[in-house]
Amino acid sequence: MLVIPAIDLKDGRCVRLRQGDMAAETVYAEDVTEVARKWEQSGASLIHVVDLNGAVDGEPKNLLHIESIVRGVRASIQVGGGIRSMETVRQYLNAGVARVVLGTAALTHRTLLEEACREFPRQVLLGLDARDGRVALKGWTTVSEVKAIDLLREVSDCSIGAVIYTDIARDGMLSGPNLSALQEIAECSSFPVIASGGITSLEDLRAVRSLGRRIEGAIVGKALYDGKLDYQTAMAALSAHSSTGRHAD
Repeated sequence: MLVIPAIDLKDGRCVRLRQGDMAAETVYAEDVTEVARKWEQSGASLIHVVDLNGAVDGEPKNLLHIESIVRGVRASIQVGGGIRSMETVRQYLNAGVARVVLGTAALTHRTLLEEACREFPRQVLLGLDARDGRVALKGWTTVSEVKAIDLLREVSDCSIGAVIYTDIARDGMLSGPNLSALQEIAECSSFPVIASGGITSLEDLRAVRSLGRRIEGAIVGKALYDGKLDYQTAMAALSAHSSTGRHAD
């Protein structure tokens, strides 16, 4: 299971929000490319980048900074936030981004998700951001009546690379992941699942991984930036556990 560092971009800076509140930010760095290099040097092979301004405004707002990150590291970059047209999908993937995340568009513009998956199979991820099990939209500023589990079932025929499930109530709160919701998603999904929101400790990572082989990775943000979780220690612990498990087989 991958531990995937998150870089949340707001006004060109690396920040973290509390439960997606744009007014409740903590700024961690001004140079986001340097942050990406730090995670790569720590061993990250995949970095999760979110354009927070783009998520709210519905179009890329930090494109130049994301392009700088792509040029500055060899690690794969996946990007979400404000991707609501094929033009934007192509723009990111042509710029060297490995995978793009469609969240709002998956619910409000289903044909976009379907077209993107046809043109770029497995390079499109489904972002399921949920509050109380219901899908949130537009940078989490709106919550729909659609259940995340129902949306996941509806798009099961698309060539989606993975599903990122984020429990908004846990995001940035260091309160641990919503394991029961994650398990429900993993059991229903025909795609790999990436956990996001609330992961704070090695115990949290082990608990997420224990949900089964469908779990591809876990996105971690605030815990890494606040020093509550060390990236290299986390990866070493998970690798050691995997090696032990293989020998036991």
